[in-house]
Amino acid sequence: MYWHVLYTKPKWEKKVAEQLNAHGITCYCPILVKVQQWSDRKKKVVVPLFNHYVFVQVPENDRNSVFISPGVIRYLFWLGKPAVVKDEEIASIKQWLDGNESTVSIDVLPYSVGETIKIEKGPFTNHNATIQQVTNTHYVLVLESLGYILKMKQL
Repeated sequence: MYWHVLYTKPKWEKKVAEQLNAHGITCYCPILVKVQQWSDRKKKVVVPLFNHYVFVQVPENDRNSVFISPGVIRYLFWLGKPAVVKDEEIASIKQWLDGNESTVSIDVLPYSVGETIKIEKGPFTNHNATIQQVTNTHYVLVLESLGYILKMKQL
């Protein structure tokens, strides 16, 4: 069964995941622990990896059951159909978050616009990306399989 993507109210990702789990709906909200700095102190905070998004696994005939949570706004659509995420992609996100990789180093070679590359490291390992834009400091990549546009800083 595929994972579907829910779009939530701002700052409701963790609450939605807790509410759906309490109702027996399989869901996943990837979270990061990061250090937030204020003017007088530093504190570790738990934040969602993807703002506004929670992944759910529900049968097609039971898709509306997720709206039991008041934080759910709608399903995310891609090309007119509900966006689906494969189990391997969720497993890849979980593996990356469970690993101790706090930063990802990417070697940037001189690529040109329109070239297709395969990402070898980080959370998008083994995904193909098309180079959309090249600047002096960044590359803009399109991951069509996930529907993402990434802006990668040159090191």
